Amino acid sequence: MAGPESGVRAVSVTLLELIGDGRAHVVDGAMGTMLYGKGVFVNVCYDELNLSTPEMVREVHEEYVHAGAEILETNTFGANPVKLSGFGLEERTEVINRAGAELAREAAAGRAAVAGAMGPLGIRIEPWGATAFEEAVAFFRRQARGLLDGGVDGFCLETFSDLSELEAAFRAVRSLTDLPVLAQVTIGENGATPGGTTMEAAGAAMAEWGVEVAGINCSVGPAIMLDAVERLAASSGLPASAQPNAGLPRVVENRQIYMASPEYMGQYARRLIAAGARFVGGCCGTTAAHVRRIRDHVASVQPARVRVAARAEPADRRGRPAVPLADRSTWGRKLAAGQFVTTVQVAAPRGWRMEEITRRARSLARGGVDAVFVVGGTRGQAHIDALTTAMLLGARAGIEPLVRYVCRDRDMHGMISDLLGASAAGIRNLQIVSGESTDLGPYADSTAISDIDSIGLVNVVHRLNRGLDAGGNDIGAPTELVAGVGLDHAAIDQALELSRFGWKVNAGADFAVTRPLFDPGRLEDFLARAGTDIPVIATLLPLSSLHNAEFMANEVPGVEVPERIVQRMRAAERSGPAHARAEGLAIAREMYAGVRHLVRGVRIRLPDGDLSRASELLRSLEVERG
Repeated sequence: MAGPESGVRAVSVTLLELIGDGRAHVVDGAMGTMLYGKGVFVNVCYDELNLSTPEMVREVHEEYVHAGAEILETNTFGANPVKLSGFGLEERTEVINRAGAELAREAAAGRAAVAGAMGPLGIRIEPWGATAFEEAVAFFRRQARGLLDGGVDGFCLETFSDLSELEAAFRAVRSLTDLPVLAQVTIGENGATPGGTTMEAAGAAMAEWGVEVAGINCSVGPAIMLDAVERLAASSGLPASAQPNAGLPRVVENRQIYMASPEYMGQYARRLIAAGARFVGGCCGTTAAHVRRIRDHVASVQPARVRVAARAEPADRRGRPAVPLADRSTWGRKLAAGQFVTTVQVAAPRGWRMEEITRRARSLARGGVDAVFVVGGTRGQAHIDALTTAMLLGARAGIEPLVRYVCRDRDMHGMISDLLGASAAGIRNLQIVSGESTDLGPYADSTAISDIDSIGLVNVVHRLNRGLDAGGNDIGAPTELVAGVGLDHAAIDQALELSRFGWKVNAGADFAVTRPLFDPGRLEDFLARAGTDIPVIATLLPLSSLHNAEFMANEVPGVEVPERIVQRMRAAERSGPAHARAEGLAIAREMYAGVRHLVRGVRIRLPDGDLSRASELLRSLEVERG
C-alpha cells in the first residue's frame, strides 16, 4: 500500500531512507514548549493552531530545521477525534491533520523528513475501559487519513502508556499505508510504562507487530531513559529512538520549568546513541537550542552495533490458573454451589471508633447473615475507608465482609495496591463500582480522579487472580478475589447499560448486585435482554417514610420508584409512622416475591440504619423461601 497523493512536493529526504542508512539522526523537540514560549496559553487547542495561526506553527518547524533536525513531527499530537471533541472540533479532525502535515512539509523544504505525530486518545480502551479496540482503531484511522492527505512520509506514534492503544494506532496506520512507523512508549522512573509493561515486553510486542522503529519518549529525562532504550533495542532487534524530556520539571512561580541545559541534552544524546538509539531528539522542555546541541554531538558519533538479545515472545498474559471460585471465600463457595446468600449494608463510621459498627456486625452474624456489605461513609466527611472497615470487621465481628469498592478517587496503581493489601489482610469479596461525581462537602479544594472504571478494574482483578499485574508482570501467588459488579436495571439509557453490563461479565465478574428494586418487571426485562446466567443479588430497600420514598424517587440517581409505590407510602403515613414503616417492609417483601425466580440472594439496604428491620425482613423472606 502507499499513501494517497497529496499534491505536495516530495521531499529529497525520506523517513524510510533515514531508517535504512544505519546512521544516527536528529529528531526535533517539543512543539508545545516552543508554542508556549511564543505566548500561546495552555488552555487552547494547540492542534487547531494549524488552521488559526499557521505562520506560528510553520515558524517553530523552521527553527527546528535550522537547528539541525532531520525529522519534523507534525503539530498533531492530540489531533484525534476524541481529544478534539473537548474543543468541539471532532468534525475537523481530517482538516486539522492535513493542515499540520502541509505546514511541516513546507517548513522542511526538502531538508527534513516529516512524520505524522499521533498521541493517545485520552480515554481508556479495553480491557481498562469501555472503548473497544476496533473503536480506537477507527478514531486513529481518521487522524492518519488526514496526515496522509497532507503528505507525511511516515508516522511517529508517541507517548503511549498502554500497549493495546499503541497497537490500535499502529493498526490504523497500517490499514491505510505501508509508510514507516516510529512507535514510542512513555516510561516512569522505574523504566517501565505507567501500566507496568517492561521494555523487554514492549520491544517484543513492537517487533511482532512490524513497526520500523521502537522507541521511548516523554515523562523522564535522558539519564533514566538511557538504560530503558538499551533494553528496548536489545529486546526488539529494531532501530531505536529516544526523545527524553529536558530533565524533570521544577515548579517556579507556578510554572513547570525544565532545567536540563542544551549541553546536558547533547552529551546524553551521545550516550543514548551508544546505548543503541538511532533517532535522538527531545520532548517536553526541549527547544531549538537543545536540538542544536544534540545535532553537534550526533555529528561526532555513530550508533554502536546493538547486541540483540534472543527475541522473546510477546508476554503471555494468561498467567496461572485462577483459584476456583468455591475456594476463594465462603461467599464464593455459596455462589459456586448455587446457594441463596444474604448481606446487609453498613456504612464505614465517621471518625475512627469501631465499637458501634462492630456491635452491629456481630448482631448480623448471630442472625445468620452471610456477609456484611461495607460501603464508604458520606463523601466530604472524615471517615475510615471501606476496605479498612471491612478488615477490622472481619477480624473482630466474626462475619465475612463484602466491600463496595469505588474506582473514583484512585488511580490504577493505587487500586492495585489497595487490592493487594486487602488480599493480604484476608478481604476476598468486592463489589466494584465506577462511582459518581458528587460534591466534596467541606473539602472544597479536593478533586476527583477517574482513571479506570469498574470494567477496567474487573479486568485488573481478573489478571491479579491469575498472578499478573496490569502490565502483565508476575506478582507471585494469584490473589483470590471474588469480583462483583453493579447492575442498573432501571438505567435511562438501557442500551448503554446492557453494553456495559456485558463488558463486566466478559471481563470476569463473579456476581452482580442490583440498584434498590421497586419494579420487578424492569429487572426481569433487563436480565432477559442481557442473556447471562451470572448470579444476581437483588437490593431490597424497605422504605421508612413518605419523605424517604419521595427522596428516593426524585433525588437519588439510578433509583426508580414508581408513583404507585409513593402513593402507597403516602396512604400508610396517614395512619402514622409505624404504619409507614410496616408498609415499607411489605413493599420490600413484594419486590422479592417478584424476582425470587431470577436472583441468587438479597442485599438489605436500610435508609435509616435500623438493623432490626433488616432482621425482620430477612426472617419473613426465609418463611417465603421455605
